[in-house]
Amino acid sequence: MILVILLGSAACKKSFYTDVNTNPNVPSSGSITPTVLLPSIEAALGYLQGGDMSRFTSLNMQQVRGELRQVQAYYQYTYTSQDFDNLWGNIYTSALENNEVLIRQADARGFNAYGGVARILQAYTLQLTVDCWGAIPYSQALQGATNLKPTFDTDKGLYDSIANLVDAGIAKLNDANPGALTPDVEDVIYKGDVSKWVKFGHAIKARLYIHQAKGDVAMAARALTEMAQSFSSNDDNARYVFGNTETSANPWYQFNEQRGDVGFSHGKVASMMTALTDPRLPILIDTTKADGGDGLLYYGTIDAPVEFITFDEQMFASAEMVLRNGGTVVAAAQFYQLGIQSNMKKLGVKDADIATYLANNGTLPGNVGVAISQIATQEYLALYLNPEAWTLWRRTDAPALTPITGQAVPRRFLYPQTEYSYNKANVPAQVTLASPKIFWDK
Repeated sequence: MILVILLGSAACKKSFYTDVNTNPNVPSSGSITPTVLLPSIEAALGYLQGGDMSRFTSLNMQQVRGELRQVQAYYQYTYTSQDFDNLWGNIYTSALENNEVLIRQADARGFNAYGGVARILQAYTLQLTVDCWGAIPYSQALQGATNLKPTFDTDKGLYDSIANLVDAGIAKLNDANPGALTPDVEDVIYKGDVSKWVKFGHAIKARLYIHQAKGDVAMAARALTEMAQSFSSNDDNARYVFGNTETSANPWYQFNEQRGDVGFSHGKVASMMTALTDPRLPILIDTTKADGGDGLLYYGTIDAPVEFITFDEQMFASAEMVLRNGGTVVAAAQFYQLGIQSNMKKLGVKDADIATYLANNGTLPGNVGVAISQIATQEYLALYLNPEAWTLWRRTDAPALTPITGQAVPRRFLYPQTEYSYNKANVPAQVTLASPKIFWDK
């Protein structure tokens, strides 16, 4: 067995939701088979993104409002290093460590399809983590007892590592010999559909280039090339769908059942959609509740999905990248309108309501900078509760946000207390919520 690394498991695990969101079905063991390990990793990824990561970032982005107690403090940017212990520990132990185990098992046994899927999941997990913290341990981490005090890799260097992981994963998935054991129904995300895992890989690489495309035409072109090989409809969306029992419930559902400190109808998304007469509002949020604390609908049911990368996100990004690559507003508008349409169809909006909304909001202005801001604002609405909305805002400054308190909206997470307790010599110095910015945040 490869020992669980780092740092998070033995320390205090102070959680945003006081450990409300826990997944009892996620083991951390190198001795279990790929058919058990893969769904465990997928579940862990759904929980960590849909739990603390979603709440921290949606509060930062004012998509929701912190109404009471600890959540209200976070809404006002009152974070401590301990607040990030639980998320960091889950990322490393339940996701990155178990993925490393799966990669080693698959490679040792010639299970190429499993090896490809594991690398795609590893790449996505790393991308999320880098975009929240910047420099993190990776090249010297995930080695068990061999190195319990790993150094931190640079964020730019990690982006290169992520791209290499995706390339290796796609090569494994495209291997003519998938192996004697291949993913099947235990793969909750794609049910063993290798072609969709390849598309997910290209979507991850596209995100890497999208994040770096501001002022860089070549990066925008690379992003468009990757997206052309990625999702072609909502059917390709990478997402984890939770179960319909309390022990396998969606993390937002768990939180709202036990806490109710978050105001959905009082957040910026609700107010923007109200102003736009947006037909998605009553699908996403129950605005009839007085306090808004438990008014989350589509993403708040017991079996609601956590979405990783989706077709509508890619269409909005394509519109932006066309403009950053020197394309016309007319060409960008086709992707922009498809982004709105596909997001609404995913949510179940009626065709007539989609047509009305597009008639009122589907035209882009001729000024490229203003057009990019409009695209990003609509993408911000579509990325409701998705951490990518925070990255989108940091890249584009859209929509315009006024800090809830102080001078600035947070642009990064603090390193967890567990790192300062067990690996202090390697933790980057002088880290605040404002700096250093992630390398692509310009």
